[in-house]
Amino acid sequence: MMDENTTVLDLPVGKLLDQVSNFANVDLAGIGFGTFFSMMLISLITSLIMMVLYLQFYGSRATGSQIHRSFPLLGLAVTSIFVCIQFSLPLSLGLLGALSIVRFRTPIKEPEEIGFIMVIISSSIAIATLNLGFLAIMQLFFILALLVLAFGPKSVKRDIQDGVIFLTVPTRELTDKSSALFELLEQDLINGRLESITKSDVNSIISYSFKELNNDAAANLQDKISTLLTLKDWSVFFSQRVSL
Repeated sequence: MMDENTTVLDLPVGKLLDQVSNFANVDLAGIGFGTFFSMMLISLITSLIMMVLYLQFYGSRATGSQIHRSFPLLGLAVTSIFVCIQFSLPLSLGLLGALSIVRFRTPIKEPEEIGFIMVIISSSIAIATLNLGFLAIMQLFFILALLVLAFGPKSVKRDIQDGVIFLTVPTRELTDKSSALFELLEQDLINGRLESITKSDVNSIISYSFKELNNDAAANLQDKISTLLTLKDWSVFFSQRVSL
Protein backbone atom coordinates (compact mmCIF):
# COMPACT_ATOMS: atom_id res chain seq x y z
CA MET A 1 0.00 0.00 0.00
CA MET A 2 1.35 3.42 -0.93
CA ASP A 3 0.87 6.27 1.45
CA GLU A 4 -1.18 9.23 0.25
CA ASN A 5 1.81 11.53 0.78
CA THR A 6 4.09 9.37 -1.41
CA THR A 7 5.16 11.14 -4.59
CA VAL A 8 5.23 8.99 -7.71
CA LEU A 9 8.00 9.91 -10.14
CA ASP A 10 6.78 9.24 -13.66
CA LEU A 11 9.78 8.69 -15.90
CA PRO A 12 9.18 8.56 -19.68
CA VAL A 13 11.01 5.25 -19.96
CA GLY A 14 8.92 4.06 -22.87
CA LYS A 15 9.60 7.21 -24.84
CA LEU A 16 13.33 6.93 -24.26
CA LEU A 17 13.35 3.30 -25.37
CA ASP A 18 11.44 4.20 -28.52
CA GLN A 19 14.00 6.84 -29.38
CA VAL A 20 16.86 4.41 -28.91
CA SER A 21 15.16 1.71 -30.99
CA ASN A 22 14.38 4.16 -33.80
CA PHE A 23 17.94 5.48 -33.79
CA ALA A 24 19.16 2.69 -36.05
CA ASN A 25 16.22 2.97 -38.45
CA VAL A 26 17.04 6.44 -39.79
CA ASP A 27 18.01 6.43 -43.44
CA LEU A 28 21.44 7.87 -44.18
CA ALA A 29 20.04 9.57 -47.25
CA GLY A 30 17.76 11.58 -44.97
CA ILE A 31 20.39 14.25 -44.45
CA GLY A 32 20.64 14.88 -48.17
CA PHE A 33 23.68 15.21 -50.39
CA GLY A 34 23.75 18.97 -50.05
CA THR A 35 23.83 18.85 -46.26
CA PHE A 36 26.58 16.24 -46.21
CA PHE A 37 28.60 18.21 -48.77
CA SER A 38 28.23 21.34 -46.64
CA MET A 39 29.39 19.44 -43.55
CA MET A 40 32.51 18.21 -45.30
CA LEU A 41 33.25 21.66 -46.73
CA ILE A 42 32.93 23.33 -43.32
CA SER A 43 35.09 20.61 -41.78
CA LEU A 44 37.78 21.12 -44.42
CA ILE A 45 37.78 24.89 -43.96
CA THR A 46 37.94 24.54 -40.18
CA SER A 47 40.84 22.08 -40.41
CA LEU A 48 42.73 24.38 -42.77
CA ILE A 49 42.23 27.25 -40.32
CA MET A 50 43.63 25.03 -37.57
CA MET A 51 46.63 24.22 -39.76
CA VAL A 52 47.31 27.91 -40.41
CA LEU A 53 47.00 28.72 -36.69
CA TYR A 54 49.40 25.91 -35.81
CA LEU A 55 51.96 27.16 -38.33
CA GLN A 56 51.52 30.73 -37.11
CA PHE A 57 51.92 30.04 -33.39
CA TYR A 58 53.96 26.82 -33.21
CA GLY A 59 55.48 26.31 -36.67
CA SER A 60 58.97 27.17 -35.44
CA ARG A 61 59.15 24.20 -33.08
CA ALA A 62 61.96 21.91 -34.20
CA THR A 63 60.26 18.57 -33.53
CA GLY A 64 60.06 17.61 -37.20
CA SER A 65 56.71 15.86 -36.71
CA GLN A 66 54.82 18.16 -39.14
CA ILE A 67 51.60 17.04 -37.50
CA HIS A 68 49.73 19.97 -39.03
CA ARG A 69 49.77 18.16 -42.38
CA SER A 70 47.28 15.64 -40.98
CA PHE A 71 44.73 18.24 -39.82
CA PRO A 72 42.61 18.39 -43.05
CA LEU A 73 42.39 14.60 -43.38
CA LEU A 74 41.78 14.16 -39.66
CA GLY A 75 38.95 16.68 -39.65
CA LEU A 76 37.25 15.13 -42.69
CA ALA A 77 37.65 11.61 -41.30
CA VAL A 78 36.22 12.41 -37.87
CA THR A 79 33.31 14.33 -39.40
CA SER A 80 32.48 11.41 -41.70
CA ILE A 81 32.68 8.91 -38.85
CA PHE A 82 30.32 10.84 -36.61
CA VAL A 83 27.88 11.46 -39.44
CA CYS A 84 27.74 7.72 -40.11
CA ILE A 85 27.40 6.57 -36.51
CA GLN A 86 24.37 8.82 -35.98
CA PHE A 87 22.35 6.45 -38.16
CA SER A 88 23.41 3.14 -36.63
CA LEU A 89 23.71 2.42 -32.93
CA PRO A 90 25.54 -0.92 -33.45
CA LEU A 91 27.93 0.77 -35.87
CA SER A 92 28.65 3.54 -33.38
CA LEU A 93 29.51 1.03 -30.66
CA GLY A 94 31.71 -0.94 -33.05
CA LEU A 95 33.60 2.14 -34.19
CA LEU A 96 34.05 3.26 -30.60
CA GLY A 97 35.72 -0.05 -29.82
CA ALA A 98 37.81 0.07 -32.98
CA LEU A 99 39.05 3.60 -32.33
CA SER A 100 40.13 2.64 -28.82
CA ILE A 101 43.03 0.59 -30.27
CA VAL A 102 44.42 3.44 -32.37
CA ARG A 103 47.93 4.37 -31.28
CA PHE A 104 50.51 6.83 -32.55
CA ARG A 105 53.60 5.11 -33.93
CA THR A 106 55.66 8.17 -32.94
CA PRO A 107 54.80 9.67 -29.54
CA ILE A 108 53.47 13.22 -29.53
CA LYS A 109 56.45 15.37 -28.59
CA GLU A 110 54.86 18.75 -27.95
CA PRO A 111 51.86 19.45 -25.68
CA GLU A 112 50.24 21.81 -28.19
CA GLU A 113 49.97 18.96 -30.72
CA ILE A 114 47.48 17.00 -28.62
CA GLY A 115 45.64 20.26 -27.94
CA PHE A 116 45.17 20.96 -31.65
CA ILE A 117 44.12 17.35 -32.30
CA MET A 118 41.45 17.55 -29.59
CA VAL A 119 40.14 20.85 -30.97
CA ILE A 120 39.89 19.35 -34.47
CA ILE A 121 38.04 16.30 -33.12
CA SER A 122 35.61 18.41 -31.09
CA SER A 123 35.05 20.75 -34.05
CA SER A 124 34.36 17.79 -36.33
CA ILE A 125 31.82 16.39 -33.86
CA ALA A 126 30.08 19.78 -33.69
CA ILE A 127 29.94 19.91 -37.49
CA ALA A 128 28.66 16.32 -37.78
CA THR A 129 25.85 17.08 -35.34
CA LEU A 130 25.08 20.43 -37.03
CA ASN A 131 25.89 22.41 -33.89
CA LEU A 132 27.49 25.23 -35.84
CA GLY A 133 26.81 27.73 -33.06
CA PHE A 134 28.90 25.63 -30.69
CA LEU A 135 31.57 25.42 -33.40
CA ALA A 136 31.77 29.21 -33.73
CA ILE A 137 31.99 29.74 -29.96
CA MET A 138 34.59 26.98 -29.64
CA GLN A 139 36.78 28.48 -32.36
CA LEU A 140 36.47 31.93 -30.81
CA PHE A 141 37.70 30.76 -27.42
CA PHE A 142 40.41 28.64 -29.04
CA ILE A 143 41.82 31.63 -30.92
CA LEU A 144 41.52 33.74 -27.77
CA ALA A 145 43.54 31.14 -25.82
CA LEU A 146 46.25 31.14 -28.50
CA LEU A 147 46.47 34.94 -28.38
CA VAL A 148 46.78 34.90 -24.58
CA LEU A 149 49.54 32.29 -24.72
CA ALA A 150 51.40 34.21 -27.42
CA PHE A 151 50.92 37.83 -26.35
CA GLY A 152 49.66 37.60 -22.78
CA PRO A 153 51.54 38.13 -19.51
CA LYS A 154 55.13 36.97 -19.38
CA SER A 155 54.29 34.35 -16.75
CA VAL A 156 51.88 32.72 -19.24
CA LYS A 157 53.69 32.96 -22.55
CA ARG A 158 57.29 32.36 -21.58
CA ASP A 159 59.11 29.14 -22.45
CA ILE A 160 60.53 26.97 -19.71
CA GLN A 161 64.25 27.72 -19.86
CA ASP A 162 65.67 24.88 -17.83
CA GLY A 163 68.78 23.11 -19.01
CA VAL A 164 72.38 22.16 -18.28
CA ILE A 165 75.69 24.06 -18.42
CA PHE A 166 78.89 22.22 -19.31
CA LEU A 167 82.16 23.85 -18.24
CA THR A 168 85.64 22.73 -19.20
CA VAL A 169 88.33 24.14 -16.90
CA PRO A 170 91.89 23.16 -15.97
CA THR A 171 91.93 20.52 -13.26
CA ARG A 172 94.63 22.31 -11.26
CA GLU A 173 92.64 25.56 -11.16
CA LEU A 174 89.45 23.70 -10.26
CA THR A 175 91.17 22.10 -7.30
CA ASP A 176 92.19 25.49 -5.95
CA LYS A 177 88.99 27.42 -6.73
CA SER A 178 86.20 24.83 -6.68
CA SER A 179 84.47 26.37 -3.66
CA ALA A 180 84.37 29.83 -5.24
CA LEU A 181 83.15 28.41 -8.57
CA PHE A 182 80.29 26.41 -7.06
CA GLU A 183 79.27 29.34 -4.87
CA LEU A 184 79.13 31.54 -7.98
CA LEU A 185 77.01 29.00 -9.87
CA GLU A 186 74.64 28.62 -6.93
CA GLN A 187 74.15 32.38 -6.65
CA ASP A 188 73.59 33.09 -10.35
CA LEU A 189 71.50 30.06 -11.36
CA ILE A 190 67.91 29.54 -10.22
CA ASN A 191 67.54 26.14 -8.54
CA GLY A 192 70.99 25.16 -9.75
CA ARG A 193 72.38 21.73 -8.97
CA LEU A 194 75.67 19.99 -9.62
CA GLU A 195 75.08 16.97 -11.84
CA SER A 196 78.57 15.56 -12.41
CA ILE A 197 82.30 16.28 -12.52
CA THR A 198 84.62 14.44 -14.89
CA LYS A 199 88.30 14.93 -14.12
CA SER A 200 91.44 14.13 -16.04
CA ASP A 201 95.06 15.10 -15.51
CA VAL A 202 94.66 18.20 -17.66
CA ASN A 203 91.01 19.30 -17.76
CA SER A 204 87.80 18.78 -15.82
CA ILE A 205 84.25 18.89 -17.18
CA ILE A 206 81.52 20.17 -14.87
CA SER A 207 77.83 19.54 -15.54
CA TYR A 208 75.50 21.94 -13.71
CA SER A 209 71.71 22.00 -14.19
CA PHE A 210 69.50 25.07 -13.75
CA LYS A 211 65.82 26.00 -13.72
CA GLU A 212 65.96 29.29 -15.61
CA LEU A 213 68.56 31.30 -17.50
CA ASN A 214 67.98 34.32 -19.72
CA ASN A 215 70.28 36.02 -22.23
CA ASP A 216 71.86 38.59 -19.92
CA ALA A 217 72.34 36.13 -17.07
CA ALA A 218 74.12 33.65 -19.36
CA ALA A 219 76.53 36.29 -20.68
CA ASN A 220 77.24 37.69 -17.21
CA LEU A 221 77.82 34.23 -15.75
CA GLN A 222 80.29 33.36 -18.49
CA ASP A 223 82.24 36.57 -17.84
CA LYS A 224 82.31 35.93 -14.08
CA ILE A 225 83.60 32.38 -14.53
CA SER A 226 86.24 33.55 -17.02
CA THR A 227 87.44 36.09 -14.46
CA LEU A 228 87.63 33.45 -11.74
CA LEU A 229 89.55 30.80 -13.69
CA THR A 230 90.51 29.76 -17.23
CA LEU A 231 87.37 28.74 -19.07
CA LYS A 232 88.39 26.48 -21.95
CA ASP A 233 84.89 25.53 -23.08
CA TRP A 234 81.37 26.76 -22.32
CA SER A 235 78.21 24.99 -23.50
CA VAL A 236 74.57 25.63 -22.56
CA PHE A 237 71.82 23.15 -23.45
CA PHE A 238 68.13 23.95 -22.95
CA SER A 239 65.33 21.43 -22.53
CA GLN A 240 63.01 23.66 -24.59
CA ARG A 241 63.55 25.90 -27.59
CA VAL A 242 64.90 29.24 -26.46
CA SER A 243 66.86 32.07 -28.04
CA LEU A 244 70.23 33.08 -26.65
